[in-house]
Amino acid sequence: GDVIHRMLTATQYVAPLMANFNPSYSRNSTVQYLDNGTVFVVQWDKVYLQGKEDMGSFTFQAALHSDGRIVFGYKEIPVPVLQISATQHPVKAGLSDAFMILNPSPEVPESRRRTIYEYHRVELDTSKITNMSAVEFTPLPTCLQHQSCEMCVTSALTFNCSWCHVLQR
Repeated sequence: GDVIHRMLTATQYVAPLMANFNPSYSRNSTVQYLDNGTVFVVQWDKVYLQGKEDMGSFTFQAALHSDGRIVFGYKEIPVPVLQISATQHPVKAGLSDAFMILNPSPEVPESRRRTIYEYHRVELDTSKITNMSAVEFTPLPTCLQHQSCEMCVTSALTFNCSWCHVLQR
């Protein structure tokens, strides 16, 4: 979105491993991305935890595919994720989405109050994040994928779809 707000960053994320990483600690540490039109990949390579550099370096990536799949790959995880301290920064892995609404504030007529609604969160069991492991998220089908009335009404989806002739959806 176009709004950067601390609560939005806490509720809107694609995080293979969120922790207090310091990519500037080592010349060998990098955060790189690649977009080939079919997949967008971000890789954290040889990054260290701030103040805990003696734990070793972490290498992992997130791949966002154009078909909606998301894959988290873990190459080097030197310590169990459950041992990473969350006092300076939250430690989590997963997906979360939210939206923000600006409502008029009754107390101050010219101002607006921000309300953030988190509506989906998938948290990974961080004890399962180990060297050479991966997690794949596959999107569920939705009514919006149907391009015709016939496809919609004959669909085997588990929820009741109906076709709108005005919207052609």
